[in-house]
Amino acid sequence: LWSSVSATPPPAQSPLGLGSSTPPAISIRPQSIYPQPTTRRLRVYTFDPSLGQELGTYRLNETVAAVRWEEELEPGPVGEYLEVVDIDPASDQCYPPVDLNDPHLLASDGLRPAEANPQFHQQMVYAVAMRTIDHFEKALGRTALWAPHFEFVPNGAEKPTLQARYVQRLRIYPHALRAQNAYYSPEKKALLLGYFSGSQQRIVFCALSSDIIAHETTHALLDGLHRRFREPTNEDVLAFHEAFADIVALFQHFSLEGMLRDQLESYRGSMDHESVLSDLAIQFGKETGHHDALRSAIGTPPSPGDYKASTEPHARGSVLVAAVFDAFREIYRRKSNVPIKLATGGAGVLPRGALPNYLVEALAEVASNVAAQVLQICIRALDYCPPVDITFGDFLRAIITADKHLVPDDPHGYRVAFASCFRARGIYPEKVRTVSVESLCWEPPPAQLANLTHALEQMSFRWDLQTSRASAWALARDNATKFQHWLVGPAVSDPELSMLGLFRSANPQFKLTLSDGSVQIMDMHGIEVHSVRPLQRVGPDGQLLSQVVIEITQSLYGIEDPTFVVRGGCTLVIDLNNSLITYMVRKRADQTARMERQQALWANYSPSLRDIYALPSGWGSEPFAFLHGVR
Repeated sequence: LWSSVSATPPPAQSPLGLGSSTPPAISIRPQSIYPQPTTRRLRVYTFDPSLGQELGTYRLNETVAAVRWEEELEPGPVGEYLEVVDIDPASDQCYPPVDLNDPHLLASDGLRPAEANPQFHQQMVYAVAMRTIDHFEKALGRTALWAPHFEFVPNGAEKPTLQARYVQRLRIYPHALRAQNAYYSPEKKALLLGYFSGSQQRIVFCALSSDIIAHETTHALLDGLHRRFREPTNEDVLAFHEAFADIVALFQHFSLEGMLRDQLESYRGSMDHESVLSDLAIQFGKETGHHDALRSAIGTPPSPGDYKASTEPHARGSVLVAAVFDAFREIYRRKSNVPIKLATGGAGVLPRGALPNYLVEALAEVASNVAAQVLQICIRALDYCPPVDITFGDFLRAIITADKHLVPDDPHGYRVAFASCFRARGIYPEKVRTVSVESLCWEPPPAQLANLTHALEQMSFRWDLQTSRASAWALARDNATKFQHWLVGPAVSDPELSMLGLFRSANPQFKLTLSDGSVQIMDMHGIEVHSVRPLQRVGPDGQLLSQVVIEITQSLYGIEDPTFVVRGGCTLVIDLNNSLITYMVRKRADQTARMERQQALWANYSPSLRDIYALPSGWGSEPFAFLHGVR
């Protein structure tokens, strides 16, 4: 402190001996005295502007979001993760960017919510997207990265090589489209949010819906983790993308304390009724001709036929969302018994009339904590998923494995709730005879890789929440290159590669025998180490888990139809303390059943729809634009 203070020599003492009669001239550098804020408070709509139209909810229409403090936040806003660009092509307008560091806005928690103020739209998309990023980073224990840009680079006399380029910021265009659509663009690495005239001739802005913003941001975050999850190799893949984005948006509702207390008071502590907490995109749904919200986590009672009966991505995804929300309700119901019994003298029967305020507060705390835990469990499970061709059953196994590895004991039955609720909706993992917690966990490989310790010693895993994102990206790329060279080198034997479901060398004439005895000729490409990322988490017992996740893929391309691609590979979860593979999640590229299932799926696509998903440029790189446009 004193090193930043400079003072003139003290004058003579005052006649009374009480020190100087005039204070010394002191110059203070404020930046070295005042601590930097940890959060920035910004006003947003709680869900969207529709709550302000109802007498019962207008007081809850606005809330204040606390997002992480960014010192170098520029007008836009433009920060470390996000860049808001407010260009409206339909109106030929470019709106002035909001400056959230303006002293007047810092003192008033940002701009007041206003549907007609484009600068508030900029503020809201920034605040909600940053909250979504925070949920991911807290659960995964490392800084989040966006999917890279890929571009062809000249390589002398040889063919140009495809190289990845670091993407620092996800762009958000609050007024990109005059249409009933909003989507994440993998090609532009941007969120394009639309606006339109609703059923009551009122302009509806997707940029003012917390659910839509969180949903699209989750698509981008998921794409940064699993780039192959936007390739529809089975009916679950695109449905999983939609469902997971809905899950993240849904459980962020429970961090809204005022709304949570209001709904628990209205429904007497129950989570079994449809409410704004279980609804998604309320205004969008109503203004586009739906009776109510666009989607809801509470619908018909669970049935084993739910999963098989739904094939459209949004309908199929809603089954997964319902299963996860069912698990949340079961856990909440069990844990809420404690405050209810304390409030009722052990009877456990709620009194008639309004619940006492202290009980509502206690139930709100339980619901908020359980929702946060369920959301973290789902996000952590992403590190335990296969690198390609994900199914809902794979996600269930990832949830159970990730949670059991971090929390060996399960006194409140979280994992049992997930397993039973998935089973009630008809979601069963492949090749698992019994849907019990023990059988659902992924398994280690039948044998360990002999020289794995040597490979890990060559890599660095300095990637956590304090690591700069550019350094983390460069480190991950360097680790992937080193592991790929080791994997295809002499240190790994052919039997070990086969155990991982991989082939050492590319083979343009790879023969695959189908179930009817015919032979399909495919072009086998080389091994690709898709991702190397560390896992450092502290369990409830204080135990530090230090692991690394390595995702490896390999692709088979059709000779007659190069747009037909079958990918395989495996996810390895490795314990850095002993250099042993804890779990192996494998999808073989040469598995006949998987290839035939994908062929049958693609046979149902029209040529134009296949182009949307398969072409390397244009619409082929924008699956969500098409997917969200036909909801």
